[in-house]
Amino acid sequence: MSAVGFRVREGGRADLPQVIALERAAVEAPHWAEAEYGAIVDAQDGGVRRCLFVAETEDRVVGFAVGKVIGARPGSLAELESVAVDAAARRGGVGRALCVTIADWVREQGAETLELEVRAASAGAIALYTGLGFVVVGRRRAYYQGPADDAVLMQLELGEGK
Repeated sequence: MSAVGFRVREGGRADLPQVIALERAAVEAPHWAEAEYGAIVDAQDGGVRRCLFVAETEDRVVGFAVGKVIGARPGSLAELESVAVDAAARRGGVGRALCVTIADWVREQGAETLELEVRAASAGAIALYTGLGFVVVGRRRAYYQGPADDAVLMQLELGEGK
C-alpha cells in the first residue's frame, strides 16, 4: 500500500476501532486502554487539552498521532504522546504530516515547546523527529518494557513561524 493520496484530519469516535487496531499492530507504540482513546476525542475541560489526528486513504486509517497541552496559555507545555503509522504506509510522508499537524495544533494552543520520548532503538523515528527540528535533550535508561529499551527525550522549539 502506498501512502500517496492520504489526508490528515481530526480524529473522532468513529475512527477509534481502526486507531486501536493500528496501535496494537505497532509494537513500538504505547499501548493504551480503549477508554483512554475515548477520553481524547471527548470534549475536554480544564488545564489539559488533547488531540487525535488521523491520516487516511480513501478506505482506511493508515496512521494517527496524539498530542497534549498542559497549562495556561502562553507558554504551555506540550507533548507528542504517540505517533503510529501502518507498516505498509511508512516512509511515505504519513508520520511527518502527522507530526507537523500536532506541532501546529499545540502551537495554536499556546505551547512554545513540544516534547516527546522515543525508543532508542527506533532509528527511523529518531531520524524523522531530527529532520523536523527536534533535538535530543536527555535519556531515560530502561524506560520501556516489552521490549526493553531506553527512552530518548527530544524537544522542538515552536517559536513564531516555525
